[in-house]
Amino acid sequence: MSEAASFDSEERERIRSLLCDLMLIPGLSGYEGRVRKYLAARMQELGLVTRTDGLGNLIATLDGDSDAPSVMLFTHMDQLGFIVRKIEPNGFLRIERLGGVPERALASQEVLICVAPGRDRRGIIANKSHHATTPDEKYKVVPYQDLYIDAGFASAGEALAAGVDIGSPVVYRPHWLALSGDRIAGTSVDDRAGCAVIVEAARQILDRPARPTVHFVFSVQEEFNLRGALTAAQLLQPDIAIQLDLLLATDTPDMAYRGDVKLGGGPAMSMYSFHGRGTLNGTIPHPALVSLFEQSARSMDIPLQRSAHVGALTDSSYVQLVGGGVASIDVGFPMRYSHSSLEVCDLADLEGLAALLVEAISRIDESFSLDRDDYE
Repeated sequence: MSEAASFDSEERERIRSLLCDLMLIPGLSGYEGRVRKYLAARMQELGLVTRTDGLGNLIATLDGDSDAPSVMLFTHMDQLGFIVRKIEPNGFLRIERLGGVPERALASQEVLICVAPGRDRRGIIANKSHHATTPDEKYKVVPYQDLYIDAGFASAGEALAAGVDIGSPVVYRPHWLALSGDRIAGTSVDDRAGCAVIVEAARQILDRPARPTVHFVFSVQEEFNLRGALTAAQLLQPDIAIQLDLLLATDTPDMAYRGDVKLGGGPAMSMYSFHGRGTLNGTIPHPALVSLFEQSARSMDIPLQRSAHVGALTDSSYVQLVGGGVASIDVGFPMRYSHSSLEVCDLADLEGLAALLVEAISRIDESFSLDRDDYE
């Protein structure tokens, strides 16, 4: 954050508190209920009425200038993980991946088997004893189909009696830890950090007398092929879609060749995303929104980083195709170690992102043009 940009320390503390709370709440794709209830309570504390659509997206609408383009500000509240596919007679659990779980980072990880609040069971992903590991196994990544979870059960019956069954959701054990400065490591920073930022942005936008209508959306099943936000956009029919998610930090030795996004360097916007495999989809931002965020960042003296990468995509890739087309952009925060059991972000980036969103959205009025010919 530049020296000229100054923010209330209370804002950063609110974001930190929200993020840390959210990282402790399990919410596998398709099983987001606990996260949704927490976020609904926070939005209702701000005086906003919330609703849940049939897929599970949480929506809160703040009415504004009806002559201005309407905005859908959204992020996903689910996380990746596993589903129990088989309970062995001896009580070990076999699993299926749900989302882009990195197999090379799984052995010996702690997990939480989600049964119900107060009834969840902890376990570990087994790692073959070192003393029995053969030379050709030492550098081999074990496929997830061959992995199993040890939760201490002595039999399948014992697992079933504990409430664990085929289809039970499993996530990395929820926890977080403070690192040096304002940096935090934790489970599901992707995208509980985005959720925390939206709650804080909503708080600040409420105080702005001039604003467009804003739909705050916390979407489901993003990690399960980007399903949730699409139904919310179909329901809301926004003119503008602003999506929050991580932007890959490239300031570690293994990522330096990928770009110039630095942790602690401020919020960022994506200029290009493309999955490149499987789902051949991505987002090229609408030029009106690129201009809007650039102008807003300059006016507040907030550094705005740029990202362009292949290998990831967000909900906006589908939301942009709703109706006659929705002007869309991905903005977010730098994050290290995506989809690992511990991801890392910087609170200063989150605070800057919230402030930037409030400024940018407040600039959208009846004169704001979405005509591409005004920009291209």
